[in-house]
Amino acid sequence: MVWVLLLVLAAIVLGIVGAVAKGLLYLLVIGVVVFAVALLVSALRLRRGGRRPVR
Repeated sequence: MVWVLLLVLAAIVLGIVGAVAKGLLYLLVIGVVVFAVALLVSALRLRRGGRRPVR
């Protein structure tokens, strides 16, 4: 779960920098892609149950 939160945080930071800084629009695109990956990872974890097997 920590990885998903870090991916979302990185996507937000990249998106803000890409939207504000002139000439760095590609960072906004990278931020959107990272956010999509974070959503995909979280959806896969929820689908599997998100729990570790008990040993």
